[in-house]
Amino acid sequence: MSAAGSGLSAVYPGSFDPVTNGHLDVIARAAETFDRLVVAVGRNSAKAALFTVEERLELLRGVCAPWPHVSVDAFDGMLVTFARERGARVLIKGLRAVSDFEYEFQMALANRHLAPDVETLFMMTSAEHLYLSSSIVKEIARLGGDVSALVPGAVVRRLREKLRP
Repeated sequence: MSAAGSGLSAVYPGSFDPVTNGHLDVIARAAETFDRLVVAVGRNSAKAALFTVEERLELLRGVCAPWPHVSVDAFDGMLVTFARERGARVLIKGLRAVSDFEYEFQMALANRHLAPDVETLFMMTSAEHLYLSSSIVKEIARLGGDVSALVPGAVVRRLREKLRP
């Protein structure tokens, strides 16, 4: 059953450092399912990121432009607080493998404890993106490999700029 037309909003959080075609797969399907989707870049000072939060927001806004009901924002603090502030009742979590599920399941239970009114929805990425992660993309790009089939064109260009010797 589709939530589209019900006024239901969702938040899809992540670091998106950088956004990959796997992320876009989840964004596209969530955008078809919900009337409003917020792609949320988490600010995590403990993680060393290649792209600044502002750069990630810019890249995401560019690749999310085809969906007028998808917005992009950054957040600090608790995800459930951010979701409530945006009027979202659903958190979208993309999964690739069983190892993702274990961590995300724990987080979903903690979020349910903190905010019983906010539900977590797990979305499996499409099969062609199961192996894909931002870390793998960055490593391939650092080693001079071709990532053009793994990320949007704008990300390819930015990776080349960032990693140029």
